[in-house]
Amino acid sequence: MFSKILIANRAEIACRVIRTARRLGVGTVAVYSEADVNALHVQQADEAVCIGAAAAAQSYLNVDAIVAACRASGAEAVHPGYGFLSENAGFAEALAAAGIVFIGPPPAAIRAMGDKINSRKLAAAAGVNVIPGDDTVIRDADHAVQVAAAIGYPVMIKASAGGGGKGMRAARDEGECRDGFERASGEARSAFGDDRVLVEKCIAEPRHVEIQILADNHGNVVHLGERECSIQRRHQKVMEEAPSPLLDDTARAAMGAQAAALARAVDYRSAGTVEFVMDAARNFYFLEMNTRLQVEHPVTEMVHGLDLVEEMMRIAAGEKLSLAQDQVKAAGWAMEARIYAEDPARNFLPSSGRITRCLMPEESESVRVDSGVAEGGEVPVYYDPLIAKLIVHGDGRAAAAAAMARALARFYLDGVSHNIAFLQAVARHPRFTGGELSTAFIDEEFGGAYDPAAGDDGRAVHRVVAAAVMHRVYQDRAARISGQAPGCEREVDGRWAALSGGGRWTVTVNPAGGHGGEGFEVEVDAEAFTVLHSWRPGAPLFEALINGEREVMQVRRDGLHYHVLGGGCTADIMILPLRAAEYLGHMPAKAAHASMKSLKSPMPGLLLRLSVAPGQAVKAGEEIAVVEAMKMENVLRAERDAVVEKILVAPGDTLAADQPLLEFAD
Repeated sequence: MFSKILIANRAEIACRVIRTARRLGVGTVAVYSEADVNALHVQQADEAVCIGAAAAAQSYLNVDAIVAACRASGAEAVHPGYGFLSENAGFAEALAAAGIVFIGPPPAAIRAMGDKINSRKLAAAAGVNVIPGDDTVIRDADHAVQVAAAIGYPVMIKASAGGGGKGMRAARDEGECRDGFERASGEARSAFGDDRVLVEKCIAEPRHVEIQILADNHGNVVHLGERECSIQRRHQKVMEEAPSPLLDDTARAAMGAQAAALARAVDYRSAGTVEFVMDAARNFYFLEMNTRLQVEHPVTEMVHGLDLVEEMMRIAAGEKLSLAQDQVKAAGWAMEARIYAEDPARNFLPSSGRITRCLMPEESESVRVDSGVAEGGEVPVYYDPLIAKLIVHGDGRAAAAAAMARALARFYLDGVSHNIAFLQAVARHPRFTGGELSTAFIDEEFGGAYDPAAGDDGRAVHRVVAAAVMHRVYQDRAARISGQAPGCEREVDGRWAALSGGGRWTVTVNPAGGHGGEGFEVEVDAEAFTVLHSWRPGAPLFEALINGEREVMQVRRDGLHYHVLGGGCTADIMILPLRAAEYLGHMPAKAAHASMKSLKSPMPGLLLRLSVAPGQAVKAGEEIAVVEAMKMENVLRAERDAVVEKILVAPGDTLAADQPLLEFAD
């Protein structure tokens, strides 16, 4: 085993590799950009080397700088993590030339599988089912339309060097095909430095199922079952699980055999993943092979009791696999949720900034958190917005889904926008708990955005109960303050009005005897609740038994307002004396202001293109600008018909969040 390795990555995956290396007694060297000088992976590693400026091209993608860091630190091997240089054959070759071991597959295998056009041909030759399509490199939008027409719509336009959902666009007609070609090739050029794309048939009602394989330098290949990765947004995975609720033993064995055959065909060594797409009739087709560790690898680890990072290190050190195919055993069910810095209510636009509060679920044998940040840490604009991964295990799928919902309720973040409420809504959705999945699940059930304030899980009254109890706790504390003037002592009237989202409830909160001050009897209108709680003022989690049912909600107080998140839905609840609520009920409602004076950038990023000019009339939904943020292209469109009056920026400008791009005429 190596005595010291360098991790050519950052954030969550770098911390993940460090954890295994430390357990094995292997020293670690972190690399970091100027934007990551205070990052968690830098703090956790034994040593750290700065490799360049914030932009990935000048740091985490700088092969020469990373090789130099290896030489300076004396690292014997490099683990690339995922993303960045993890599937770059030239990087593996540069390390080999410097006498440094690459903890990953041989360059030839990376090169063969990294090109989707070539990998299709190799997969077909190895007897692997491939998606109907065209192996031609698409020259331009006209060529894309020609090829798509020959295949038949709908089609998928995919970057040849792509991965992670970048450089992929579905097209149902010629217009979407032309736009998809521009988006896919542009993202591919930005993310991978290779703008080649191909066109394949888009599979109806698709499921994304992948097989984890391990292969050593001694000819041994095993597969570790499958992962279900159908919960996706913009072709990027959001929640994953192992095993898949769709597969039976026959399908599992067939997919595993094809994955192993492909690994042998390219002389694969290390951990890798063969991805398949499966249709409604359970026909499966090769999608791609990822020649690296997958983001979702922890679910395989939890059901098989293995450490895939350790397996990669041992294979790279020349050891044989520790198990044969007939020794591979799975136990229980695991699920993973990706915690992203993004705003689901604004079409999942990426977010950045400082994490001002961070409380994670307590880890155990059944709950694991792989995090790349800590309280006070920064989420930079330059990289992928993944904050952490939450992984849970249960005896079966229902138990795992319930454990995920509970753990998400205890994952508290503040300072940046995040998707935790959205993940709670997914984990509790009847279609998800019933295993009725497809890659279109999020689009079909949630559309292009998710506003937790507009959601309804049927438990709105529990959020009102929580707000009323918290208000009573604050009022009781105020009544106990010493030094009150005699005869003017504060008395608590436990009857109030709760107002939220146009709704109004009359609430009564009184202490429940025999519960040591931790219990209340609550009435909401005429409905009665007994509440036993352990909440203290200022705590961000409200944990209680409400009529014997355990609830965990994320809460924040702002004066008379109580912001309550539970079950993926939020409510801003105002608690007032009844007379004050009556007064508010007679106040005229403020009319909404529908004018659109300017277009602002919803996120920090790089302005790639402006599609309008001063004096130009635009229609609602028409493209106005394209902003690149966190390696994805985001199209900004007009909210209504308008006329452009003034342009305030130019392509190539670096934008701040909410920076005006242009102004519209009145």
